[in-house]
Amino acid sequence: MRVAIQLSAEAAPWPDLVDYVVEAEKLGVDICWVAEAWGCDAPSPLGFLAAKTSRMLLGSGILQTGSRSPVLVAMTALTLARISGNRFLLGLGASGPQVMEGLHGVPFAHPLGRLRETVEIIRQVCTEGRAEYQGRHFQLPLPGGDGKAIRLSQPVNAAIPIYLATLSPAMLKLTGAVADGWLGTSFVPGAASAYLEHLAAGADSAGRTLDELDICQGAEVAFGDDVERMVAARKPGLAFSLGGMGSATSNFYNDAYARQGFADAAAEVQRLWVAGKREQAAAAVPDELVLATTLIGTEDMVRDRLRQWRAAGVRTARFYPAGETVGERLATLGRALELVAETS
Repeated sequence: MRVAIQLSAEAAPWPDLVDYVVEAEKLGVDICWVAEAWGCDAPSPLGFLAAKTSRMLLGSGILQTGSRSPVLVAMTALTLARISGNRFLLGLGASGPQVMEGLHGVPFAHPLGRLRETVEIIRQVCTEGRAEYQGRHFQLPLPGGDGKAIRLSQPVNAAIPIYLATLSPAMLKLTGAVADGWLGTSFVPGAASAYLEHLAAGADSAGRTLDELDICQGAEVAFGDDVERMVAARKPGLAFSLGGMGSATSNFYNDAYARQGFADAAAEVQRLWVAGKREQAAAAVPDELVLATTLIGTEDMVRDRLRQWRAAGVRTARFYPAGETVGERLATLGRALELVAETS
């Protein structure tokens, strides 16, 4: 099992984040994914980190496709692959209506079709260098205008891996059909079939197998004996995912937890959150759900959950190590790496 870390570039002073990534590479971490939500963009930190690291793979986790044209995404991927010495992984996602419409002011319409066409255009541009495509959602060049098909002036690179961050059944099938990897969240290993069956169906439709897909799953890692306190501290964040990551009628995270056996709890947390009862919403999150979707607790508990991840088909573990300082996060990461080695 490979080990990755997830970085939010706005989460701490930039020099601390750089030190953390550099030291994580020395510890043996294989990949650093840089997030992009409504804070820092992903490509800028990735370019900087490419100059500070030498072995570690660097991935966008994720680029929000609706905020960029498909060709711009391809240009960015080609550029980052060049400056990193082919260490770049392109992680993409459709995001959701709150971010696309609220932050970027673009419609969150036809996300499945638009993501499919985006991947097709990126593959074409990275392989052929030419931007020429006629689809339902994207036409290159734009019909009726003065534009002509353009070939990029930088070298092509067909080997850039594409990962998709998806949750719904249709999006998971698309991932299985067209992607090199899946960036998973909201993952309950005991109910992994809620994701893997759709990924496998998509792979089969394209003449592939699930073995050709890197299942990359992420979770917070923290060690301690006071498990009750640790669980309670993480309930507000999970309540936000269940109730606030979307609207009252559209929340992909809530739907994903519901499909994994937590439908009643997910509905109740969302009801309380939408009603403005945030503390009650957090209290309604079951302890079982917190433990099932994180890697927190004693070393024995984390070791056992890592075994469950491996048994469920996870090939890359994406860690969010707990800690207030760089040193504390690295200490947590080091312990997690040792447990991964023990369970291999």
